[in-house]
Amino acid sequence: MNRSIAFLVFFSIVLGIYFLVNLYIYWRGLQALPTGSALRPWYQWGFWVVAGMFILGRTLEKVSLGLASDVFVWAGSLWLAAMLYFFLLVVLIDMLRLIHHFIPFFPGWITANMEKTRLFLLWGSLVLVGFVVLGGFINARNPRVKTLEIHIPKKAEGINTLQAVVMSDIHLGTLVGNRLFNRVAEKVKALSPDIILLPGDILDEDLQPVLRQNIGNTLRQLRAPMGVFAVMGNHEHIGGASKAVEYLESHGITMLQDSVVKIKNSFFLVGREDHDKARLGGNPRASLDSLMKLVDPDFPIILMDHQPFHLEESALLGVDLQLSGHTHHGQLWPLQLLTKARYTISRGYGKFGDMHAYVSNGVGTWGPPVRVGNRPEILHLLIHFNEE
Repeated sequence: MNRSIAFLVFFSIVLGIYFLVNLYIYWRGLQALPTGSALRPWYQWGFWVVAGMFILGRTLEKVSLGLASDVFVWAGSLWLAAMLYFFLLVVLIDMLRLIHHFIPFFPGWITANMEKTRLFLLWGSLVLVGFVVLGGFINARNPRVKTLEIHIPKKAEGINTLQAVVMSDIHLGTLVGNRLFNRVAEKVKALSPDIILLPGDILDEDLQPVLRQNIGNTLRQLRAPMGVFAVMGNHEHIGGASKAVEYLESHGITMLQDSVVKIKNSFFLVGREDHDKARLGGNPRASLDSLMKLVDPDFPIILMDHQPFHLEESALLGVDLQLSGHTHHGQLWPLQLLTKARYTISRGYGKFGDMHAYVSNGVGTWGPPVRVGNRPEILHLLIHFNEE
């Protein structure tokens, strides 16, 4: 099966699931409205207009960027978050109804007038989901600065403490544009870092919304004496790897693509290509073992690898610190249950033997511009070096 057919099959499955989930929510909502209600016709066509906005907006972006595509993408993306919580509520209500069918436990005031009860649940669900999505949106637009101190028991020539800013998963594009990213850049500037490290997914697939907003001018504000370094994430490959690299490097970011650089003759920085590079149309990435042969193990070794797979392997090969992102820690509760099952660390700090590891929640968002159950973050990392 070639890549085009594989993508078509995958897209068809995703679209089918999306339609079925929306159909389930739509049908249960329609059942809650009385037959003669004036709201039913509005609901019947309005629901599918909203449900189709994300697909329409993303399609329109490919044809003509502008106000219309922005409106559809924003509305459709917010619906993705609302859809998840409407789905969870409907499933919960139906599970309770099923249990009540076999073991009656609803009090009489609920069952006495089911039409009124259904309307109460409908409006209550709208209010609850509205508050959750609004709160998650506000949360997603306000990244916090998180400080972490670690010790690497190696000597770094001329450096006792390294101040690094680490930002993964910015996802620059239509939803994470200049307004938000300017505030992020100001927070970074206030930290006065020695070096800035970006472990992938700087861009959100398509480069055109970034060009349209001229976000490159804001990228140039990311400055540090030792430089700004980044690795590729899966989204850079989805949007076009060569164009992403060219754009980012032309705006002051040094891209490490299965490569190694020695900083100030003090420590090594290793940057891996993304785990999904081959699947997304590129050549297989280099093995970590081959990259580690290019470094001197007597110096501190910092590895950036977008997806936090095989952390134990990194530790065995002599990495002192691995920085990753990708997971968003699920981004929307309770999806962190999936990322916890898939990754050894879904977010935050961990240690594997002598190796420190940090998996960032990320700064931006993918899909819905909403975060529930976790905070977007800029990591202020203080690395202390000495041989004691």
